[in-house]
Amino acid sequence: MTVRPRATMRDVAALAGVGLKTVSRVINDEGTVSAATATRVRRAAAQLDYRPDFYAGALKRSDRKTRTIGLVVGNVANPFSGAVSRGVEDVASERGSAVLISSVDDEVDREYPVVDHLLHRRVDALILTPTRDDQSYLVREQERGTALVFADRRPVGIHADVVVVDNADASAAAVRHLQAHGHREIAYLGDQALLWTAQERLRGYLSAAGDWTRVVQDLRSESSAYDAALGLLEGPNPPSALFTSQNLVTIGAIRALRALGLTDRVALVGFDDFELADLLDPPVTVVRQEPYEIGRAAAELAFDRLADPDRPVEIRVLPTTLVVRGSGELPGPLR
Repeated sequence: MTVRPRATMRDVAALAGVGLKTVSRVINDEGTVSAATATRVRRAAAQLDYRPDFYAGALKRSDRKTRTIGLVVGNVANPFSGAVSRGVEDVASERGSAVLISSVDDEVDREYPVVDHLLHRRVDALILTPTRDDQSYLVREQERGTALVFADRRPVGIHADVVVVDNADASAAAVRHLQAHGHREIAYLGDQALLWTAQERLRGYLSAAGDWTRVVQDLRSESSAYDAALGLLEGPNPPSALFTSQNLVTIGAIRALRALGLTDRVALVGFDDFELADLLDPPVTVVRQEPYEIGRAAAELAFDRLADPDRPVEIRVLPTTLVVRGSGELPGPLR
C-alpha cells in the first residue's frame, strides 16, 4: 500500500490561493476572514483531506487551546465507566473536541501519573473520577486555566465543579425499602472503603439499618463479593437481605445466592443497574443512577468553565431511581 503524505496547511493555502495566516484563521474559527474566502479554504482542505494538528498549533493560536478533553475514569472494565465515557465523548464531539481517556483501575497510586500524563498533552479540560484522598495537587493546574470537573466522586483539597448523585440518601432509601418488606437483618457488601462513593453508601446504610448491622467492605471484584456473600450466608445468624453497593459486587452476591439456592429466599437490592438484571430470576431490584448523564453533565460543566473561567463553582447532584423488579421485594421474616 502506498502511503500518501499528509496534506499540510501550506498545501491548503496553495490550493485556495491564500496565505498561511488566512488558512490558520479559518481552521481556528477566528472569524476575521470573509465568508467567501473561508468557504474556499474549507473546500481546499476537504479536497486535500487536510486534518489540522491541534497539538502542534496550540501555542500559535490566539486562545492557546488544543481542543482536547482529558477523561480519567475509575475502572474501564466496569460498564459504568463506559457509559460515563460515552456521555463525555458525545458532548465533546458536539463542541468539536476530542477526548483522551485513561483508567486508573480504582488504584490510588495510579491517579497522579495518569493525570500527569494527560496534563502534559495540554488538554483544555480534565474530567476526573478521583481515587486518592487528596486532589490539592491540581490547584496549580487549575490556576493555569485548565478546566477541572470531578465526576461521580467529590474531590478533596480543591474547589472545583462536581457531578455526583446523593449516594447516602439513595442507599438509605434502599435499606428502608427492604425493611418495608419485612427485613431487619440486612447486610452491607461494599466497594473499596477509601472511595468517596463507598463511604457515602455505607453512611446511608448505617443511618437506616437500625440495631442489626453486618458490613463487609473492600470488595474489588465479582469473585471477592461472591466469597464475602458465601461467608455471610453460611455463617451464624445469616442476613435475610443484602444491600450491595456496586454493580460488580451485586453480580458476585447473586452468584453466591444461586450457588446456595437462596435466590428466592434472601432479598437483594443493588446500587447501580447492570445488563440483564431484569432477566434474572428473580429480576434484580436496583438503585439506578445514569452514568451517561453524569458524563454529559461533566463535559457540559467543563465547556462552561472554559467559556467563563470566573463562573461560580457548581456542584450538580443528579437523581437516582429505585427500580423495583422482584429481588428486593421478597418477604422477610417480619412479613
